[in-house]
Amino acid sequence: MFYEHLKGHIEALLFTSGDALTASQLAQILEIDEEHIPLLVETLKKEMEGEKRGLTVIEVAGGYQLCTKPELAAIVEKLAKVHQVRLSVAAMETLSIIAFKQPITRQEIENLRGVQVDKLLSMLLERGLIKEVGRKEAIGRPILYGTTNQFLQCFGLKTLQDLPDLSQFLTESD
Repeated sequence: MFYEHLKGHIEALLFTSGDALTASQLAQILEIDEEHIPLLVETLKKEMEGEKRGLTVIEVAGGYQLCTKPELAAIVEKLAKVHQVRLSVAAMETLSIIAFKQPITRQEIENLRGVQVDKLLSMLLERGLIKEVGRKEAIGRPILYGTTNQFLQCFGLKTLQDLPDLSQFLTESD
């Protein structure tokens, strides 16, 4: 492969970034055509599959990210003493509504949930799981909310199309 020498560069960029980088971002930094990135990343990923390696490359949030292999999570948690941020049932319901119905206004969420969601929206914004994506063309121009790349990363999704089909969760009475 012509760009074989750039695999180490990609690994270093993904390591340093910590977040997902798109093929476009990698191509721009490496000054190569974007079409070469997927094959380079796939080759790098295959090289990292050996049991002596602790990291892997995953596709998430529309890009590539370097992360610990799942089978090593327990040992890493001992070092990092990782504590997962838990969301309340109400926060998960609100986040689910936003994920499936985005872009959506606060009032539309409240109509679906039947309760006020101001504090929940503030908390989800603070945690970086949702963001303001615009304003609705209606009286008062209410804020529209949508999910973030951090949401995709937290839930292990490449894109929103990876969300499960909403119809599988609906019952006859819905």
